[in-house]
Amino acid sequence: MSVTFEPGLLRAYFVAGSQDVPGQDLREVLATMLKAGITAFQFRDKGASTLMPEQRTALGSDLRDQCHEASVPFIVDDDVELALLLHADGIHVGQSDEQITKVLRAVDGRDMFVGLSCNTPAEVAKANQIKGIAYIGSGPIYPTTSKADADPVMGVAGLQRLVEQANVPIVAIGGVTVDSLPAIATTGAAGVAVITLLTRSTDPQADTRAMRTAFAR
Repeated sequence: MSVTFEPGLLRAYFVAGSQDVPGQDLREVLATMLKAGITAFQFRDKGASTLMPEQRTALGSDLRDQCHEASVPFIVDDDVELALLLHADGIHVGQSDEQITKVLRAVDGRDMFVGLSCNTPAEVAKANQIKGIAYIGSGPIYPTTSKADADPVMGVAGLQRLVEQANVPIVAIGGVTVDSLPAIATTGAAGVAVITLLTRSTDPQADTRAMRTAFAR
């Protein structure tokens, strides 16, 4: 099974790896979020808690199956070999020209979409010239502790400039809270990608509903 990309899938985009849920089983966390109504899931296993390759593959396979049972796209972060091995629906990559080229060549002719991180007007301008990019991830919109090497905060005004410039839908990431959803939605972004908003949520169903509602089109 594969899930075809469409902008509505970006409304409530959950990102997580083993490092984001210490002491918990990511499978159980994902099950909760799928039940809550997330619209996409990105498997991003990085940092001190990164798994061994065979562990990552086994976990990723289980997570993919969970997503597909719920008809939710399973996206792999920045690892084209793993994405191909797991028959992921999508892959998200950073700004490395070498990695972008490698990924686009690898997925050519396959039923797999590509997302690209772009945090400046220059990066968006470059992305507009690349055939095969389905969506852009932009941020951080607000201060965040989820990514140690995050770019400077762009704010809602910075996000809006990128949305107006981009040829593809943009999903906003970085420091997103339920209270900030209305402001982000006014920019025309297709949705938000979140980690801690959901991993630390006391009511994932309500918070996911808030995301889906804010970006309903």
